[in-house]
Amino acid sequence: MADRLRPYRVLLGSRIRSQTAYRRSFAMDVLGSMSIGVLEFAEVYVIFANVDVLGELDFAAAALLFAVANIAFSLADLVIGHIDAIPTYLREGTLDAFLLRPLPVLAQLVTSDISLRRLGRTAIGGAVLAVALPLNEIAWSPAKVLLLVTAIVAGAAIFAALFVCAAAIQFWLVEGSEFANSFTYGGSYAAEYPASVFALPVRILFAFVVPAAFVAYLPTLALLDIPGPPGLPSWLGWCGPLMAVAIWAVALLGWRAGLRHYTGAGS
Repeated sequence: MADRLRPYRVLLGSRIRSQTAYRRSFAMDVLGSMSIGVLEFAEVYVIFANVDVLGELDFAAAALLFAVANIAFSLADLVIGHIDAIPTYLREGTLDAFLLRPLPVLAQLVTSDISLRRLGRTAIGGAVLAVALPLNEIAWSPAKVLLLVTAIVAGAAIFAALFVCAAAIQFWLVEGSEFANSFTYGGSYAAEYPASVFALPVRILFAFVVPAAFVAYLPTLALLDIPGPPGLPSWLGWCGPLMAVAIWAVALLGWRAGLRHYTGAGS
């Protein structure tokens, strides 16, 4: 097993060293990533400066929701977000080089790059989480601690699967990156707000098609013992890992179908 993982470790190590070689540039990239997180949280703050409750959540609960969603997405974006460059590989024919290597194509693409600057956004989410947890009245128990941890892990897995789904679509669309981004980055934006504020069709979309609600909203309801809106009971907050498994099954099936559909840049 160690021998099989060695090529990936070497490749990731070289990427990490190349990004940290120029420390000043790396620091600026991290600050830029942090600024994105700050601006997104500022939007939430401005909304709650004008309303006391939105979608059954007050500002403290909304901050908890934002933190969990932001950390989950930034971790997925850090590890696998660069796979959205697949349209470039398809147009230039460079994907063919991945197909010639005796390694899984998806694993090669995932380990082909890693953007450490995205840790800045993770840090902002962590800071908001550290402030939001004491502000909320949570009846802590070992189960609630496990729920919080699994919500972040399962949320990152859900977003990672959405990135793979978006990449798989490109085998048919090629120039459909904006369409695919509406589900990945759009899902990230939707995950930072209470799903109950959306109209019923949109709520269903971001709960059971693009399962952004399972990332943070439903776990937040479960943590705070809030019943939840019709169709989205709070007990679904415990089902994040199951949804992550389901969406990954869809993502891998779509990816496999996309590779079979691909016939090369010159054909």
